[in-house]
Amino acid sequence: MPPPRPAAAGEPPLDPPTAVVFDADETLLDLRPAVTGALVAVLEEMRRRTPAAAAVRLADLEADWGAVFGALSAAPVQEIRRAALARSLARAGLDHHLDELAALFFARRFALTRPFPDALPALAALRRRHLLGFATNGNSRAERCGLAGEFSFELYAHENGLPKKPAPEFYAAVVAAAGLPPDRIVYVGDSPEHDVAAAQRAGLRAVWLNRPGLPRPPGLAPDAEVSTLAALPEVLARLVPAKA
Repeated sequence: MPPPRPAAAGEPPLDPPTAVVFDADETLLDLRPAVTGALVAVLEEMRRRTPAAAAVRLADLEADWGAVFGALSAAPVQEIRRAALARSLARAGLDHHLDELAALFFARRFALTRPFPDALPALAALRRRHLLGFATNGNSRAERCGLAGEFSFELYAHENGLPKKPAPEFYAAVVAAAGLPPDRIVYVGDSPEHDVAAAQRAGLRAVWLNRPGLPRPPGLAPDAEVSTLAALPEVLARLVPAKA
């Protein structure tokens, strides 16, 4: 993906380069329906394979993620999901089918993952004046989720030893990939700790995407808060450091 285009004749000159870097899941990507659909597919297959799965509910599969997440929070998301699925399959004595049903889960999860309606229009509007990046802890590969070719760079936790957010090394990698000073990089995400506080500790600007309108956590001071990505162009006009 090329850098922002130069200003055309008659347009005001562009500001010094700025990068806008996005979290993936629940920021650009509507993950919850995809995960639910994938779990439904797994549960249907469990019930097809054994009568013992008749008593297993979707809520049980959803709860199994929470049951394993705490102990594995630093692990790759794919490993956490496999551990959750292993717990779910054990409910029906299907432990030995983990590889098959994990493959089914991930196939459905990616097939169903789509950008939020405001994502692609926002990226198109921002691309004219900003370098765009994609940096995530999760499994959501841009090319598998309707975001192929949208970004100048992509970073994925656990690739090449990169630790997950909120590790400072994650944001150091963002700065290196953008090739800009930290204060010329704006990180946008839905997590108050991982996407706002951790980004600010690394010297980046941070925009909290608060789609559900949650109360602001004590001590959280994002550079801006928005409920939709459509608000980003106006917000960034205020956040970007003044033209040199």
